[in-house]
Amino acid sequence: MSEKAAETEAGPLTLADRIKREAREWGQTLAVFVPAFFLFSLIFFEQRVIPSESMVPNLQVGDRVAVNKMAYGYGRYSIPWGIDRILPVGEGRFFARTPERGDVAVFMHTHTRRVMIKRVIGLPGDRVQLRNEQLFLNGGPVDTEFQGRLRYVPHKDTMVVTARETRESIGDKSWLSHQWQAGTALDTTAEFIVPDGHIFFMGDNRDNSTDARALSGHCPPVNGIVSEAGCGPRVDPEDASVGFVPMDHLIGRAETVIFTFHRCKRQEGLDCPPKRLWKGL
Repeated sequence: MSEKAAETEAGPLTLADRIKREAREWGQTLAVFVPAFFLFSLIFFEQRVIPSESMVPNLQVGDRVAVNKMAYGYGRYSIPWGIDRILPVGEGRFFARTPERGDVAVFMHTHTRRVMIKRVIGLPGDRVQLRNEQLFLNGGPVDTEFQGRLRYVPHKDTMVVTARETRESIGDKSWLSHQWQAGTALDTTAEFIVPDGHIFFMGDNRDNSTDARALSGHCPPVNGIVSEAGCGPRVDPEDASVGFVPMDHLIGRAETVIFTFHRCKRQEGLDCPPKRLWKGL
């Protein structure tokens, strides 16, 4: 018997009866949806919100990004919502796969419980260095092509910056990077030799990213070379760079900007990024 027929037979439903019926139907729906969503987020994909400008111009504050959690295998940090802290989960990864240079990856900060998103630049055994803003990999310069200059106001700021936009390429991967000013401390770095089981990450927004170029999260350099991992940070952990990131800190690969809540300050002479909906990375 349909609900309408039942209502006619038993008489009109009161407001309280209608509320109870709606609550029961919502409860039944959530009883199916919540476990299914949890299982999907636990194993396959999850959504992450971009909180900072370290990956501008490719990711903006407010972008909602789909993260493929099986891209590099499954480890303790793949478990969402910090549940790994209360579960007896060991180190290591199941079905482990090594990222590719140029991937945009989500990972747990080496020294804190902060989730980060940066670009994979160096894999185990790689030599990485910056010289006068030019990125070098294994002794040779990374292909870099000047694209132009952009003027915009960074998130939560009022000052206009002028960014020099370049396209960098490693193998079949290419991406845009921004440089605001020349001669900063991270434009010329020590040489980093990535240890086994670790990754060297950088942000695309070079003057607004505390990444593996900064020594604050690394072991001290020896003769201008940083090649060891496992040292504690040289500053407060919240201010430290990510250092060399262990493979078991990986969460997944960022695949797509699903949609965005980013708002750009639009005024004459300033550049704003195009709208992003299902934009691949």
